[in-house]
Amino acid sequence: MSSPETHSATQRRQFIAGTVVSDRRVTEKGVLVVEGDRIVYAGPTAAFHETLFNYPASAETVCHEVPAGGLILPGFIDLHCHGGNGGDFPSGDEVSARKAIDFLHRSGTTTLLASMVTASREDLLRGIELFAGLTDEGLIEGIHLEGPFLSRARCGAQNPEFLLWPNSELMEELLQAADGKLVTMTYAPELPGAANLVGLMTRHGVTPSLGHTDCDDATAAASLVAAREGLLSAGFEGIRSLPTVTHLFNGMPPMHHRSPGPVAACLRAAQEDKAIVELIADGAHLDPAIVTTVFQLVGATNIVLVSDSMAAAGLTDGNYMLGPSPVTVTGGVATLDATGSLAGGTATMLDVLRRTVAAGVRLEDAVLSATAVPAAVLGLSNELGGLRRGLRADAVVVDRDLTLAGVLRGGNWLK
Repeated sequence: MSSPETHSATQRRQFIAGTVVSDRRVTEKGVLVVEGDRIVYAGPTAAFHETLFNYPASAETVCHEVPAGGLILPGFIDLHCHGGNGGDFPSGDEVSARKAIDFLHRSGTTTLLASMVTASREDLLRGIELFAGLTDEGLIEGIHLEGPFLSRARCGAQNPEFLLWPNSELMEELLQAADGKLVTMTYAPELPGAANLVGLMTRHGVTPSLGHTDCDDATAAASLVAAREGLLSAGFEGIRSLPTVTHLFNGMPPMHHRSPGPVAACLRAAQEDKAIVELIADGAHLDPAIVTTVFQLVGATNIVLVSDSMAAAGLTDGNYMLGPSPVTVTGGVATLDATGSLAGGTATMLDVLRRTVAAGVRLEDAVLSATAVPAAVLGLSNELGGLRRGLRADAVVVDRDLTLAGVLRGGNWLK
């Protein structure tokens, strides 16, 4: 894809013509028009020409070529990722974190939360301080804490040495360190003190995300209700008032017809528009048939596609780290050396989108779950998650095979 040598978006009008896919609509013979860091038009080319008088000439106009049959998608939003390209968020190392963020941006994930794993109090506080600063820089949108209040029985790649029962004093310390940058937090609802933890999270505007749990159906259902009531009481509305579910199916007991566990409760809540479920549709964490089934059962508006990516994303098989834990990647699948448990993903969000579509999900539904729905979870639907006038100019250009051709973030071309 052609793009200008300069990366500055100042005083430039950019035209990108192709099939525009956004907000569950597919517009062939479309165009995306960007000025500065904002979208000024997205829709049919013919309609833009008819209203051209609304867009006076700018100092510079640049037209970009899209591959034949190419698509223009909103920038992807990943609410659950641990790194990429050798960079590891849980390590709390700034150079490593910046390396991962740059890679993720260039791969099409224009907005992301930095996900940390269970660690010591000192390491958690150090990591939170780092990512709060990177949030202030605008490189990430905030922090996702995956632990430390998780089930030992379903800890997955989490280090059991640092797993704790909910502790209000520690939680207050984490919240204070985050300074409003903690956005979501995974918790196990069956642990003693979990109800108080959920209340504390919601009062501070943190979205509770049920996961890494060994709870039964009734416990999961009650906790999701309490989390939603807490968010509503805190003044949140719409999707922003809904709890999420950390990587549905993974880190929890499988659903059984005599012991449904948390999966059944989470599916019911999502189907009733009372929860949002994450799916790691990377071909390793979930069978493709499960992905299509969940889309059919609960709908794209109640699903967030996530990568759960770790340091190996974008790289070859080999040995890596997830925080303090050694991980081996074989055939693109990351497993913990100590236990053989899945240890995050190696796919990018574009890989996840491509595999979701290959599983049988409509492109426009998969795009919605990778863009508009996570934007709504963040409360940023008026800023991100679509191709509409006034939104930040974040876009991903792909060819007909969903292979990356270009990434636009804030009006600047990264690829």
